[in-house]
Amino acid sequence: MLGAACSPALAITPAASERPGPRGGQERGRCGAGRGKAMRVLVTGGAGFIGSHIVDRLVREGLDVAVVDNLSSGSVLHLPPTVRFYRLDIADPALGTVLAEERPEAVIHCAAQVEVRRSVEDPVADARVNVLGTLALLEHCRRHDVRKVVFASSAAVYGNPLYLPVDEAHPTLPLSPYGVAKLAVEHYLRAYAQLYGLAYTILRYANVYGPRQEPAGDGGVVAIFADRLLRGLPPAIHGDGRQTRDFIYVGDVAEANLLALTRGDGHVLNVSWGQEITVLELCQQITQLAGLPLQPVFQAERPGDIRRSVLANTRAREVLGWAPRVPLADGLAAVVAARQADLARRPA
Repeated sequence: MLGAACSPALAITPAASERPGPRGGQERGRCGAGRGKAMRVLVTGGAGFIGSHIVDRLVREGLDVAVVDNLSSGSVLHLPPTVRFYRLDIADPALGTVLAEERPEAVIHCAAQVEVRRSVEDPVADARVNVLGTLALLEHCRRHDVRKVVFASSAAVYGNPLYLPVDEAHPTLPLSPYGVAKLAVEHYLRAYAQLYGLAYTILRYANVYGPRQEPAGDGGVVAIFADRLLRGLPPAIHGDGRQTRDFIYVGDVAEANLLALTRGDGHVLNVSWGQEITVLELCQQITQLAGLPLQPVFQAERPGDIRRSVLANTRAREVLGWAPRVPLADGLAAVVAARQADLARRPA
């Protein structure tokens, strides 16, 4: 399954010398506004692929941003120099100290173990991060008067589609421990809202793509195709390539998160382009952009791979006033250009 979720995966708790305490940024007065004037937001997993684009968007909006990330897959190079950065695992009790210091009004929760296959191989490790780690975060939120949590969920909660496009009323029958964990957190958020008054918005992502995505994993097919083609290698397609996916550009995802800070309380919203494309068509478009006439190599179909997937985004348009802006062709061109630049910077 080509899943999509925010990085990074959480692993080993950082050494005591690395926690807590902001790194690489200033202490107060972010984004050209005094601390009391701009909304204070904490982004977990904010140095990862999706999280760092969200951080960029919040900073451009003038918000007061702090980031927690253990850097198991993220990079501080993705972060603007003005944000406060804490190298920390969300399961570390020191996270409470960070929230006590930062006093965020809202938390955008992107930190996660994002690999579906890894969740199947080790469901306990997946739950330790995606369920217990998130539950620890929610406890800190309620103890430190956080008003709202915006949660990065996934289309994986739906399982095999019973109809298309999949809307938010579709039954949730996840096929993997990863999807089960995401759905469990959704239920925890509802419970915390009812019991403790912690507001939430749940964003269920389709397949997110864009610059900074690593060419690996379950959801990184765009990055994988671009990387292989630009290195002169044929792209590999599992099955016949006629399976479909719904690809949403990471900048559009970041915009949805910004809007969800002040809208959509109590809502579950699909964040998608709302159109499906076959993997073979996707490969052909990236091949043209790369300018290399390489033919794909077809490999065995992966067990459990969903045949068709596309999410309805009508509710997000209505509730958030949001709409995807970046056409697939433009987004793919941005990915290819970014990957070309990455490869050019590497030593020969």
